[in-house]
Amino acid sequence: MTHFDVFNGDADGICALHQLRLAEPKDSTLVTGVKRDINLLKRVPAVSGDSVTVLDISLDKNRDELQRVLDAEVPVTYFDHHFAGDIPDSPLLSTNIDTAGDVCTGLLVNRFLNGQFLPWAVTALYGDNLHDAAKSAAAPLNLNDSQLAELEQLGTLLNYNGYGGTLDDLYFAPDDLYRKVQPYADPFEFIASDTTFETLRDGFDSDMKRAASIEPKMATESCAAFLFPNDPFSRRVSGVYSNQLARENPGRAHALLSELPSGDYLVSVRAPLATKTGADELVRQFPTGGGRKAAAGINQLPADQLQKFLDTMQQQFAG
Repeated sequence: MTHFDVFNGDADGICALHQLRLAEPKDSTLVTGVKRDINLLKRVPAVSGDSVTVLDISLDKNRDELQRVLDAEVPVTYFDHHFAGDIPDSPLLSTNIDTAGDVCTGLLVNRFLNGQFLPWAVTALYGDNLHDAAKSAAAPLNLNDSQLAELEQLGTLLNYNGYGGTLDDLYFAPDDLYRKVQPYADPFEFIASDTTFETLRDGFDSDMKRAASIEPKMATESCAAFLFPNDPFSRRVSGVYSNQLARENPGRAHALLSELPSGDYLVSVRAPLATKTGADELVRQFPTGGGRKAAAGINQLPADQLQKFLDTMQQQFAG
């Protein structure tokens, strides 16, 4: 009998799984990858007698493989906040899905656990750029501004580590990063005690300085798009820099397009923070697009569709 923990390789996925396993320790096979690697259930060879927990990956993007696992008489527990579409009707499937714009998977797990490890849920919310929701969720903890800033930085760094075209772009493979976090019930102890935090912080600071030097390809009152070169730093910084731009210009949508070795683009989109809607609608108009209302992406935008994307983005967020 094998249990599989299947989770997104970003801050939310890691913090969601961490909370769950702090509450319910379990030897498991970890299945994860870079943040954009969301078709993870295809890598789960579960058979009758096994069990599966899925965290922070779209059911819509994994429906066929989920059905395969259920057909093998394997029970599945599913936590997520992305677009789900039609959910299979099976007594073996337990879902906890909420696509509201101010929710993340770590928060859903926190609710499921009745707030047992709330600081990690707050970290997940910060990692998903849900700063107002993070501050609201943190209220029972009575943290000071400095402590909140530490959780914000931790969430940002865990999220930063998940972005890349391949695992080679990352400082830590997400399963390794989860294992580094695993011993710590208290995120403040992890920050103070583990050199992983310092490694990520130094890499983040260097990459963000390079990102800030790049001028927008397109900028209007309602949206802006930036083209980044084919370089590991571009892929690492794509999500966190998009988040920063969104916070600095809350009325504007943002897209960060990182050139891939093929000449195509890896795209991160952030809806205006003022509305938190429209990002998923935009990217689903292109192959390999997916995500949620506030934040979404395209894994491989064909180079010849660049102008179409820029035009469609302006239409999506006009006025």
